[in-house]
Order: sequence, then structure tokens, then C-alpha cells
Amino acid sequence: MSNDRNDSRDGGDVLDPEDAPADRGPESNGADDGRSGGTTGGRSVGASNDPSDQEADIDDLGSDVEIDAEIDEEIAEEHLLGGLQIDSTDDIEVPDRLVDQVIGQEHARDVVMKAAKQRRHVMMIGSPGTGKSMLAKAMSELLPKEELQDVLVYHNPDDGNNPKVRTVPSGKGEQIVDAHKEEARKRNQMRSFLMWIIIAVVLGYSLLVVSNILLGILAAGIIYLAFRYGSRGSDSMIPNLLVNNADEKSAPFEDATGAHAGALLGDVRHDPFQSGGMETPSHDRVEAGAIHKANKGVLFVDEINTLDIRSQQKLMTAIQEGEFSITGQSERSSGAMVQTEPVPTDFIMIAAGNLDAMENMHPALRSRIKGYGYEVYMDDTIEDTPEMRRKYARFVAQEVAKDGRLPAFSEEAIEEVILTARRRAGRKGHLTLELRNLGGLVRVSGDIARGEDAERVTRDHVLQAKGRSRSIEQQLADDYIERRKDYELQVADGYQVGRVNGLAVMGEDSGIMLPVMAEVTPSQGPGQVIATGQLQEMAEEAVQNVSAIIKKFSDEDITEKDIHIQFVQTGQQGVDGDSASITVATAVISALENVGVDQNLAMTGSLSVRGDVLPVGGVTHKIEAAAKSGCDTVIIPKANEQDVMIEDEYKEMVEIIPVEHISEVLDIALEGEPEKDSLVDRLKSITGSALEKTGEGAGTGRGPTSPSPQ
Repeated sequence: MSNDRNDSRDGGDVLDPEDAPADRGPESNGADDGRSGGTTGGRSVGASNDPSDQEADIDDLGSDVEIDAEIDEEIAEEHLLGGLQIDSTDDIEVPDRLVDQVIGQEHARDVVMKAAKQRRHVMMIGSPGTGKSMLAKAMSELLPKEELQDVLVYHNPDDGNNPKVRTVPSGKGEQIVDAHKEEARKRNQMRSFLMWIIIAVVLGYSLLVVSNILLGILAAGIIYLAFRYGSRGSDSMIPNLLVNNADEKSAPFEDATGAHAGALLGDVRHDPFQSGGMETPSHDRVEAGAIHKANKGVLFVDEINTLDIRSQQKLMTAIQEGEFSITGQSERSSGAMVQTEPVPTDFIMIAAGNLDAMENMHPALRSRIKGYGYEVYMDDTIEDTPEMRRKYARFVAQEVAKDGRLPAFSEEAIEEVILTARRRAGRKGHLTLELRNLGGLVRVSGDIARGEDAERVTRDHVLQAKGRSRSIEQQLADDYIERRKDYELQVADGYQVGRVNGLAVMGEDSGIMLPVMAEVTPSQGPGQVIATGQLQEMAEEAVQNVSAIIKKFSDEDITEKDIHIQFVQTGQQGVDGDSASITVATAVISALENVGVDQNLAMTGSLSVRGDVLPVGGVTHKIEAAAKSGCDTVIIPKANEQDVMIEDEYKEMVEIIPVEHISEVLDIALEGEPEKDSLVDRLKSITGSALEKTGEGAGTGRGPTSPSPQ
């Protein structure tokens, strides 16, 4: 990188910053002494130059900011707003700084705080909408104040394909370019004046002396073209301001998510006129990439695994070396021959993605980030405490303020949003941290209220929004349920042999009822278990586990029988997961014993090879799907009992029965007392469970030992 002040101007001289007008110097590069707060166009604004102020700013990060409103501590524990005494979101003050708006993610917050102090790289892995990009922007506010730089690219008279690079304090770049332009303008004026004098002399000579005006016009044209061609060389001496930080008051933030190679690493524009004096100088065609614009700031790349391997390798080089040359990214472009001197890339890298991002991420790039920084997993939920509920109320106020067009939310409307956050968490005593989706509910609620010209958003508006803002999966699930009713595919009365109503989830928040049917037939060879319905790997393994119980349980020799299991109308996506295990087991046992299953009942649950019923995910949405389908009884794992948070409208529609063992499931679901009793007793004795029978089949014996949800 050239830092010389003696490169040629007409012949390669570089104009000194001191020669440029209004030299402000690094000590006055446009930063305010205080912090203005807020964000503009996605970039943080306002940074303190005082190190002690910077330290205090970092220590006051996000979730530690208290809400400036009256709090009744006596009712805080049970109150949905954590004791917050407000009438609407108008009573909640929204923090100016982005870092103070962070909610939850305590571990990630601490990591970002340490990384900002020490200028370390960070990789954030977690579900979409949990605040990765917000924390990345917050880091740009928290970075220690440094002198920002402008980057200039100059023509290289020795090799036009190797432009020179120079860095100057922010604000100097514009001055240097303006000074060069003014100097070039003056030279061009002198040349134009000289050109017109020569043309006038030639025309006068040809008219008065030679008496041949045509020859004079031809000569004048040649002189004009010669001067115009020569002026291009003067224009090529004007540098290209590659990175301009004149208006930046704090560290830059660059979001390079999904960027192609040129946008990420810089590029050289194609020049269709490559000769004849009409070509654009190579240094004028150089374009900065996100890695260069993020110099002294933060480079954020979400879904890091979507970058191609070559881009990841070059990104790794930029991180390691702190500088990266710009060259044409297309091999067929005329810019492919151009390569600048190294351009500074001293940025903090924040990579983000879902769990699958680590699989396709270049291992060396991950090693660079981990070796020089931190890896952090983003929480999906957070403990439901009065303090957090107050912060969720502030979150609603933040979303209203950010949108700028929504009415204030009433106290009841905020409470309904917090109830939704509880329900979407899927865990008792927790609130969801997927705040982007929750913010969508806030905006839809506000749009409904605005459409009615309401002064405030009410609970009724939020309830309407929950219906209107259903996910695509939920809309499909509801459509499937209605169609099955129309075509009588949903059996909700009586008993049937080998048919059980299973429950599943589509996406993250959509329940659906999927029947499972079983049939036992004579085998033409060795007996086998055959399952159809586009089963994925985990579902196939679950069927194999169920078959182990069946083989151990059955008195009959099933080596000469085929057991056919059909997941009815699963669609092209098929079945993934093992939450249908008790459904499959019940259907097969019903078919083997020729005992009917209650069709007014639905069930969900995983199953161990010993017959213990294990917890599953999405139990709330599954129960609601059963209620919509007309079932009045739902069997769920005992371990999931605490996770049930169904809407009020469904509470009177279904009876929820938690179970711990497959024998309890059969006791509830199968038809006929004598046959069922002997069947259940036999299964208990074989599996070795010491469960006591109860009239309701709830069970009080040994359950699974703290398994992870499936």
C-alpha cells in the first residue's frame, strides 16, 4: 500500500492533504463530543470520544436498562405486565440507542460486550428472529472510538493495471479529490484557451495566406482532436474516492448477507472501450466491497454458509491479513487484468446463521473466527419473570415507535401480546425470544386498529391479528382439516380396528391431525414391518423402535406376518420425527389383537423400546388441531403437561390426558374391557413397568428419566 506523498500528479504526483482546502485533521473528523443516539439508515450514530464514557456505555448494554414507569412490586409476580402501572405504550419511554433496545439473550449480550471491548470476531448461531442482526448493529455502537479512514485509488503511470492505494483521515479524501478536480479544471481551461488561439491562427493563415479555407478547417479539426485527446490524460490523474467516511460519526456497519463475490470483496467494472483513448482509467473503475467499507467497523454476514467456498476463503484472507487487494471478479471482464495495491480491511467479523450454517461453513474460516473471537448460541426462550414481562411491554412500545404509523397499544393489548409470547415459547414458565415474529403480530394489530381509525390498539385487535397473521403452514393445516371434514376422511365417532388419529406439526406453529392405519397380513417370506407415507430417517427409526415392543409383546408368531403401517395423506414433505410413535404402536397392537380404537381420540408422544412415553415438541398446537378436527380427548406425554398453553376457546372442547407408559395409552384408547384388561396387563408384565392401573388411565408409576424433547 502506498503512503508516499511524492507520487506523480501530471507525471504521477499525489496532492497532499495539506494542499487541499479546509483541512480538518483527524481530531475533528465530524464526530460529536456526545452521543446523539439512535440509528440512521441501519448505521449507528453517536459515539463518545471519552474512554470512560465508552466504558459506561458498554456496561449499560441492552437488557440492563430499566423501564422508566411506576412499578407495583406487590402484584409484579402474578401481573402480566410485571407490575407495570401504565395505560398504554405511550407511558413507556423507548431508549434512543439500539444497544439499549436488546431484550433477552443475556449470554450473547455478555459476549458482544467483551468482543466490542477487545475487538474480537463473533459467530452467532440460532433460530431466525432471535436478535442476531440487532446485536451486530449494537456492536458497531460499542466499538472503541478509532480514527476512521478514507481510501483513495490513484492511477499508476508505471502500470495502469496496478492502481495505487492511499489511506487518509476521514474527511480528507473529499478535499483531495476536489483539489485534484480544481487543478485539472484549471489545466483544461489553459489548454482550451491555447487550443482556440492556435485554431484561430491556422484558420487565419489558411484564409489570408494560402487562400484555402477547406485546408484550414481540416487542420483546425485535427488540432481540436489532438487537444481533446491530451486532456484525457489530465483527467486520469484525478483519484477515485473508494471509501468515504466523511459523514460517519462512529464505526461503520456493513451487512453483507447474501452478497455476491463482487459486492463482498470489491470489483473492477467492465470497460467496453478498451483502446483508442476512449477507455476509462482502471483506477476509476475500481469498486469497494463490503469488507473494505467495513474497515474499522463491523462486517455482518448472516447465513454465512450461503457464501460460496471461494468467497469464504478470500474472506478468511482479509480477516487474517487486515488488507485485501481488489480485482475483477469476472474472468471474462476487461477488469480481470486490474489488481490494486492492498486495501485496508481491519474489521470485526460477525457471522450468523442457523444450526446448519456450521455444516457448510469453511472449517478454516470458522477456525479464524473461533481462534480470534467467540462462538455463541442464541437462546430461543427466556425465563418468564416480572422483569422480563416489563421488558416485553417495552418491546411493544419499541415496535410502535419504530414503525411510526401505529396507534399506541392499550394495557390489555400488551397483555395479549405477552400471553402470545408465552404460548409461542412452548415451555412452561418461559417467553419466546423469536421477537421478529412477535413484532409482526404487533404491526398487524396496529394496522387493524389504524384501519378502524381507533385511538388505541385493543385486545380485540390483537386477537383479530392472530387470526390474520397465521403462517402459511397454519393456513394449510386449517385447509386440510376442513377438506377432510368435507370428504369424511376424518372419523370422529365409534371404534375402528387399526386406525388411530395421530397429531403432528407443520412448520413451527401449526398443528394437524394425521391418521395412521395398520394392517396385519400373511407374509410370502420372512415377516417384516412395512411403513409408507414418505417417512424421513427419524420417523423410520421410530417405527423400528415400535416394532421391538410389538415383537416382545405379541403372543403370536409374527415372523410369518407382514405388518403394514400407513401414514395417511402426509403429502410430499412426508413425516419427520418420532412423535407418532405411540400412534403407530396403538394402531399395530389394535390390528394384531383385532380390538377397536376410539375414533373420538387423538394422541401424540414418542416411545422408548421399554414402552415409556417420552415428551415431544409442539404439543399445544397439536391439541388445538385435535379440537378443530372434532376430537374431544387428547393423549399427551406426562412430561409435556407443563407445556400446554392452549387458547381459551379450545379449553372446553377437549379433555387432555397425560400418560407415562404405552399401557396407559391402550387402556384409554382400546375398546372392550375384558380383552383390553388382559392386553394391558400382559404388556405391563412384559415391559417390566410397575404402573398401577387407574380408572382414568393417568398412571402414577415410573416415567421417563428427564429425556430431551423429541
